[in-house]
Amino acid sequence: MRIGVNTRLFVKGKMDGIAWFSYEVLKRIVKAHPEHEFVFFFDRPYLDEFIFSDNVKPVVVFPPARHPILWFLFFEIGIKRALKKEKIDLFLSPDGWLCLNTKVKTINIIHDLNFEHHPEFLPLLPRLYSRYFFPLFARKADALITVSNFSKRDIINTYQIPAEKIDVVYNAAAEDFFEIPPHEKEKVRNSLTNGHPYFVFVGSGNQRKNITTQLRAFDLFRDQGYEAKLVFAGTQKYWTKSMKEVYSSLKYQNDVIFTGYVSTQRLNEIISSSESLLYVSYFEGFGVPILEAFSCGVPVITSNVTAMPEVAGDAAILVNPYNMTEITHAMIEIFTNKTLHAELVLKGKKQLKKFSWDATADQLWKTIDKFL
Repeated sequence: MRIGVNTRLFVKGKMDGIAWFSYEVLKRIVKAHPEHEFVFFFDRPYLDEFIFSDNVKPVVVFPPARHPILWFLFFEIGIKRALKKEKIDLFLSPDGWLCLNTKVKTINIIHDLNFEHHPEFLPLLPRLYSRYFFPLFARKADALITVSNFSKRDIINTYQIPAEKIDVVYNAAAEDFFEIPPHEKEKVRNSLTNGHPYFVFVGSGNQRKNITTQLRAFDLFRDQGYEAKLVFAGTQKYWTKSMKEVYSSLKYQNDVIFTGYVSTQRLNEIISSSESLLYVSYFEGFGVPILEAFSCGVPVITSNVTAMPEVAGDAAILVNPYNMTEITHAMIEIFTNKTLHAELVLKGKKQLKKFSWDATADQLWKTIDKFL
């Protein structure tokens, strides 16, 4: 059986959450099933590290899918031709995009519908493209996969897709995340914050990450006399004008530290040495940083909306992402209540056992196997 896979997001140094999901499950699946041939469709020259096994054939499809017009051409012309040329029996797309004009059986993975609920968070053209085409992609697919029960319900309700067409396959945390020894934590704190305790935020400047409210909540936390820093582990590349304005208005802006892009190893060190992960988004289809924090033995403050309660279980403090005071109160609780801190760490380790990339790959294969 020849299985074609959309691997256009495999770009070294630019891997987002969806790309890492694809990476983790595909490297397991292709090695576990040498009886099948997998054709990986890239949209630019690829690296050998993405060719996980001898049963993977890499194919570069033109044109590079870098903006909405090229997205359309890549899938409706490039992928269509490649599916025919490579005699593909089944096409798997881990990022939600599909070729609409093909008779090849397709499995589509839609991670979330944030663009349907918060279109204001996306630039105009990607917003219009997603809201027009994703309902078509969802209906075109022979099977859908998503990463949480929340997202499954959302797809059912938003696109009127039958429940039996959608399987849920969870994300997981990478093996690169683990708790580091106390003496290493001290070194990290000394290098980052001159030895001060800190909360950590992980992510980019996407508006759905609710950066402005979390900045204000931290300022209120500091204003009540608590000595700690806030570390932003990630790039500010996509920060909006309002985010920059809020940061500039902070009374304690000197206590907010920006790391810029960091390696996975360094991110593990930063999370593991923190007081708590601060991850109070407006909308998430899953929320992998929650599991990364659990892996590092760190408590979590996250939102009580969308998929975050499902991922966190009872192992985090859940707050209203629109309520700054509630976020501040949670920070104070984590910072001052050592018993609660320890309880959340233990619960996090227990909750983490529900998620693994091996289980995810096995569950995804069960869906694929229905069409073989």
